[in-house]
Amino acid sequence: MTGETMLKTTIAGSLPKPSWLAEPEKLWAPWRFEGDELQAAKEDAALLWLKEQEDAGIDIVSEGEQFRTHFVHGFLEHIDGIDWDLKTPMGIRDNRYTVDVPTVTKAVTRRKSVHGADARFARAHTGNQLKFTLPGPMTICDTIADGHYGRRADMAMAFAGLLNEEARDLEAAGVDVIQFDEPAFNVFMDDVNEWGIDALHVAIDGLKCKTAVHICYGYGIDANIEWKKTLGAEWRQYESIFPALNASRIDQVSLECADSHVPMELIGLLKDKDVLVGAIDVATNTVEAPEKVMSTLREAMKYVEPERLHACTNCGMAPLPRSVAAAKLRALGAGARKLRNELRG
Repeated sequence: MTGETMLKTTIAGSLPKPSWLAEPEKLWAPWRFEGDELQAAKEDAALLWLKEQEDAGIDIVSEGEQFRTHFVHGFLEHIDGIDWDLKTPMGIRDNRYTVDVPTVTKAVTRRKSVHGADARFARAHTGNQLKFTLPGPMTICDTIADGHYGRRADMAMAFAGLLNEEARDLEAAGVDVIQFDEPAFNVFMDDVNEWGIDALHVAIDGLKCKTAVHICYGYGIDANIEWKKTLGAEWRQYESIFPALNASRIDQVSLECADSHVPMELIGLLKDKDVLVGAIDVATNTVEAPEKVMSTLREAMKYVEPERLHACTNCGMAPLPRSVAAAKLRALGAGARKLRNELRG
């Protein structure tokens, strides 16, 4: 066992937009610039967060989704076949909240790479391993309405094909880990087993880089916090999908573990995967002590050996104050580093 292979650190996805780029602590915040000025501002924000992650000791970094307004729509905005003016009321995440969403009205197509330039920019400005996140097929289908395909599974497969095209471009740009965000996986468990994992297999087809799926109970926003209160003392939803995920071709599974009611023993079902253990709570502004991060990781190590265990955040940190997110990054890096040193003896 070597220090280089134990307890690598990474993040689940988004980081806060700096106040000069968009209104802070707000999802869907509009950009403060346009045109070339906006692109320069996005690049500045990406550089800022790459540096923050490197300084915090994060091993596998990302651009923090600074180039997009939302983790799903940032991709969909560049896809043909979606009518953004035709709004359909839709109950998101099995009616957790209702939103008027754009509607797919014809076969979806991708004219060109959506995030390739962003990935190349990030790759040119860090020597660390680089992760890039994409929305998963099932979560896309739970975010926009279907007015064309007729079956959610069919629409998911269509989007999975486009995601595969995008993922191949990202890999060519030098991305080391491509992660598909699937918060819908803890809501539609039967669908995960029936077609959700198959859609992911289409999305990762032919990739040689590491692939990951992120499953969580959502951003730390009021709708998600209130929903969690209804889930009981133990959150065992993952138990019904982990066996199929373990048998899948996905390399890594990213999970919410810090301050959650997910029984840690469930990660033992992922015996053939790298497990990204969320050790940072994104639903609070309280910054974890490194010792708390270590405690979460120690508990996870009862079920996953440290070579397969990555220290991560529960979810994206876009809604948090920038200073809080930066401090949480430092806590994650410090906690993993201290525990790694302990294990080295």
